[in-house]
Amino acid sequence: MSVYLMQRMLMVVPVLLGLTILVFSLIHLVPGDPAEAMLGEAAVSREAIENMREQLGLNRPLHVQYLGYLGGLLQGDMGSSFLARRPVAEMISRVLPSTLYLTFAGLGVALVLGALLGVLAAVNHNSWIDNATMVFALLGVSMPSFWLGLMLIFTFSLTLGWFPATGAGGWERLILPALTLGFAGSAVIARMVRSSMLEVFSQDYVRTAKAKGLSERNVVFKHVLKNAMIPVLTVVGLEFGRLLSGTVVIEVVFSRPGIGRLLVDAILKKDFIVVQGVVLLSACFYLAVNLLVDLSYGLADPRIRYS
Repeated sequence: MSVYLMQRMLMVVPVLLGLTILVFSLIHLVPGDPAEAMLGEAAVSREAIENMREQLGLNRPLHVQYLGYLGGLLQGDMGSSFLARRPVAEMISRVLPSTLYLTFAGLGVALVLGALLGVLAAVNHNSWIDNATMVFALLGVSMPSFWLGLMLIFTFSLTLGWFPATGAGGWERLILPALTLGFAGSAVIARMVRSSMLEVFSQDYVRTAKAKGLSERNVVFKHVLKNAMIPVLTVVGLEFGRLLSGTVVIEVVFSRPGIGRLLVDAILKKDFIVVQGVVLLSACFYLAVNLLVDLSYGLADPRIRYS
C-alpha cells in the first residue's frame, strides 16, 4: 500500500506545477496592460501605472516573475490585494470556513439523497419508483441552481418562515443553501448508483448469494452496493469540484460570505491578485479530493493497488 500511495503522491507534483503556471498566467492574459486594468480608467497618470507595474513585478522578465510567485507560494504568500491592502491568504482564511461548511453540507445532501434514490431505483427496476427517480434525476441536472435557491427562499423563508433567507450563522442558515447546492449532485449520484448496481445484479456471485437463501437486504448492501462503489467514488470526486465551484452562485443568492463572493467581488473590481489566490486554492482542493478518491479505490478494491 505504501508504494501505491507514493506513486499517487508523486503524480500530484507535476499537476501542482502546472496549476501554478496556469494561475500565474491569469494576470498576463488580461487584454492590454494588467496594471492599467487594475487601476481603472481614472488612472490617467503614466507614473501611477509604472508604480503599479513595479509593485506587481511586471517590469521583470517573465521567468523571474514566475519563480518569485512560486517562491512566495512555498512560503504561504499569495500576494496582497491592491484594493484591500491586505494579504490574499488572510482574506481567504477569513471566509474559507464558511465555504467549506457549505460545500461539505451540499456534498452530504448529494450523497445521502443520491445513494438512497439510486438504491431504491435499482432494487425496484422498471417500476414506478424507478421511473420517478429518473424523472427526479432529469430535473436535478436541468434545473438552474440560482432558480432553485430563489424558489426555496420564497417557499421556506418568505411564505412559511421556517428558515432565514440569507446570511451566515447557525445550522438553520445552512439548510437551504446546502439543499440548493446538493440537489443537482444527488441526481447525478442517483443515476450512477442505479446503473452500477444494475450491472452488479447481473453477476454470477449475486445470483449465487440469492440461491443460497440470503435475504434481499444482505444481498443488496453486502454484495451489490459494496461492489458498485468504484464508479460512484469517481463521480463523488468530480461532484466535489462542481459543488466547490457552485458555491459562487449559492453564496451570491443567499448573501453568504465565502470564497465564491470574494472571487466575484475581485473579478468585478479587477483585483487580479485575489482572483489568482482563490482560483489556485480551489484547484488545490479539487486536486486533493480527487487524490483521496484515487486512494480510496485501493481500499474499496484491493486488486487495484497491486495492478
